[in-house]
Amino acid sequence: MGLNMRVYIKSHYFILSGLVFTGIPLLIWTLDDMAARSLLKDALSILTLLAFCQMAGQFFWARTNRGAVDNLKMSSVVKYHKIIGYTCGGLLLLHPVLLVVPRFFEAGITPLAAFTTVVTTVTSQGVVLGIIAWSLLLVLVLTALVRRTLPITYRTWRGLHGMAAIGFILISTWHVIDLGRHANIAFSVFIAILAVGGVLLLGRHYNIEAIKNNGEA
Repeated sequence: MGLNMRVYIKSHYFILSGLVFTGIPLLIWTLDDMAARSLLKDALSILTLLAFCQMAGQFFWARTNRGAVDNLKMSSVVKYHKIIGYTCGGLLLLHPVLLVVPRFFEAGITPLAAFTTVVTTVTSQGVVLGIIAWSLLLVLVLTALVRRTLPITYRTWRGLHGMAAIGFILISTWHVIDLGRHANIAFSVFIAILAVGGVLLLGRHYNIEAIKNNGEA
């Protein structure tokens, strides 16, 4: 294990973020008085829930939150940001498919028919929000993968990346609150605080950068 990884894991902020972005969602899920479901459905729900919370946590565990990463090299922060982003972003991109996986083991409607119903129910506000959030996430992941080949500067890309991230986290949070099975009051308030807090933190970072750049101009 490298020095920076050990510093990262021993960081008080890392421990706190683990409790916030993993422990609290699991606690809320455990205390949720929902009807029992199959082990597969519960496992997929937990996986999706944690992936979403980790994506929200990206706003807090990055260069936008200097106080949390001052004892780490920026190259390490970027590396961990990519690992979490690609892993959890990939899982969330599979979310529409994971929703219908249990249908392979149940009688009734086929997985394909269930998937078609999910993505074409445009009369549902929650579904429309989910499609928009999914599209923004796809843009986030793909443009991050091919960033070096895009005909724009890094600063421009980072600004667009941040704006897409803000759109994704706000719309996906709305989607979860509107349609999520486990979106009780406690979880809805929790993710709303994460989303708004993350957006404010990123906005503060951009504002500081703008003031700095104007001062250097």
